[in-house]
Amino acid sequence: MNKFIPLSIPNFEGNEKKYVNEALNQGWVSTGGAYIARLEQEMANFLHVHNVAACQSGTSAIHLSMIEAGVKPGDVVLVPPLTFIAAVNPVKYQYATPVFIDCDDSLCMDPVKLCEFCETQCKWDGELLKYKKKRVKAMVVVHVFGNMADMEPIMDIASKYKLKVIEDATEALGTYYTEGRYAGKYAGTIGDFGAYSFNGNKIITTGGGGAVTANESKIVDHIRFLSTQAKTDPHCYIHDEVGYNYRMTNLQAALGVAQMEKLPEFIRRKQKNFEVYKAEFEGFKYGTLMLFREGTNANKWFYSFNINRNYIKNSMKEIIIALEKKGIQARVVWGLINEQKPYENEVTYQLEKAPYYADRIINIPCSTQITKEEIIYVASEVKQLLRSLSNE
Repeated sequence: MNKFIPLSIPNFEGNEKKYVNEALNQGWVSTGGAYIARLEQEMANFLHVHNVAACQSGTSAIHLSMIEAGVKPGDVVLVPPLTFIAAVNPVKYQYATPVFIDCDDSLCMDPVKLCEFCETQCKWDGELLKYKKKRVKAMVVVHVFGNMADMEPIMDIASKYKLKVIEDATEALGTYYTEGRYAGKYAGTIGDFGAYSFNGNKIITTGGGGAVTANESKIVDHIRFLSTQAKTDPHCYIHDEVGYNYRMTNLQAALGVAQMEKLPEFIRRKQKNFEVYKAEFEGFKYGTLMLFREGTNANKWFYSFNINRNYIKNSMKEIIIALEKKGIQARVVWGLINEQKPYENEVTYQLEKAPYYADRIINIPCSTQITKEEIIYVASEVKQLLRSLSNE
């Protein structure tokens, strides 16, 4: 196979050109226009929620959620170390303090360590306090690669300690529980806030763009208000609050409406392609394809391959470069956020599995238009490479 197989690229096989051209012809290209409201309504219908606000990015969705959650300068926000840095940066935007809680084997926040941190490292005084009476106000729970976090115990902990839960569902649009207390509930609709991303590599895309929902419709209305510069009187330009230029454009929303029409099909393909990979890697001792949480219907956005370090000692960079030479784009899971320069002095709590998985996981091609032939080629080349690198 001579062609290059990308990691994850957008798929525009629906009505994208038609809807974008309609928006252009109507002259609505900025942060006003019918497609924005239409995308918000279609997302609300899909997620079974009352209200959704479209915004500029998943990062802005998290930031708006944090503002609405009441995170103030000096507050503590509990965050994961193993995720994209955009999940944590809004903590700094609010001049708050992140504390990094370890992940479990799902790569999502570990509720056991979360509970231990609250019980042993904090003090309860009508609110959860840490560091000379700093208030622990919220947590950011990321549904990593479309895999649902363990939300039942997480929500119980949040309820006990009056913590706001911001679900980073930027990778998990369409993932939902099939069992338990939250059966039928989608990622991003269980906590106080849910943030979504439509970046170019996500399961649907608007180029950039994102969306946010909350457990009360009026909260989403206020988030939408903040995202449009908090304009109280649009005629006289009166602003009663500090606002943000975080609203989605109509051109982006036109793309989004077309992509939402294809979302169920894209999820079906992701799930089907995952099963092909799973069969190809069955019984392979030098690495395994990581599974998704039982009791959920995951969108299976990204496929994580866990390298067996008992046999493979090469660096992640060496492995990725070797695959590139075979025409396969792969990537490391992430650099741990607590090891990045802006966060290297922040507090961590019992980080064990996060560094373990950061040293072992690569993501392999997962675009919705990848063919079965390409999947088999990727799996074959990964297996051949790791066999050649093994220390046996």
